[in-house]
Amino acid sequence: MKIAAYQFEVTGNIESNVAAISEGISQAVASGVQFLILPECALTGYPPRDIVSSDQVDFSFVARALASFQQTADLHDICILVGTIEKEGDKYYNRAVLLKPNSEMQWYDKRALYGWDSDNFACGEKDGIFKIGDLRVGVRICFEVRFPEYYRELYRAKTDLDVTIFYDVSDRDDEGRYQMIKSHLITRAVENVTPCFSVDAIRPFQTAPTCLIDASGRVPAELPRNDRGLLVYDLKTREPDFGELGRIKYSDHLLGLN
Repeated sequence: MKIAAYQFEVTGNIESNVAAISEGISQAVASGVQFLILPECALTGYPPRDIVSSDQVDFSFVARALASFQQTADLHDICILVGTIEKEGDKYYNRAVLLKPNSEMQWYDKRALYGWDSDNFACGEKDGIFKIGDLRVGVRICFEVRFPEYYRELYRAKTDLDVTIFYDVSDRDDEGRYQMIKSHLITRAVENVTPCFSVDAIRPFQTAPTCLIDASGRVPAELPRNDRGLLVYDLKTREPDFGELGRIKYSDHLLGLN
């Protein structure tokens, strides 16, 4: 499956974000991509960095934008995962919305809420596991990468690809934080013997990678930091190698799966 991630400068201006997302989708369609991922809160901006709080979002505009992206998904047979804020009743959710061709909208809401997230969002309840083509795909959001337990859930579910969308940026160029978060993703991939695919916002300075990490921690594809762009990767299924088989054996044993 040809997968892609589009990183760009997420802002508090929804119209600007929609224009950037639309450009990313257009590039992905032109490249024959079947599954495109976009950053956390890519549509709305992230509070309080880009907007004061979740209740400042124009949710009617969000609904129209998602409907437009759905039409594009239907027309071009592409799956799109986009971060946004959604409101249900009096609660706000940090949500990854999955738009599949000619299908009902699906989503995953962030569960690891701390600091600004606690101030602005309610905790999600879904497991974040979706069927995309022939793949079982697990979705996680930003801070959740710090906790192996969220990704062990995906290992138990036998996902083929684990996706993490980020809004992790800094006001200064922080290469150390970037490498630290990249190391988390590498560890999640290795310990769960599952490829990890990630995307981040880029403004002011990007502190999480947009990259593909294979099941043994190699990084065959990664975008340059802080530059808008599309990362395209042709993901092929393969049999586990010797080391991966060993990790599967003992993970299954420790988790009581065999």
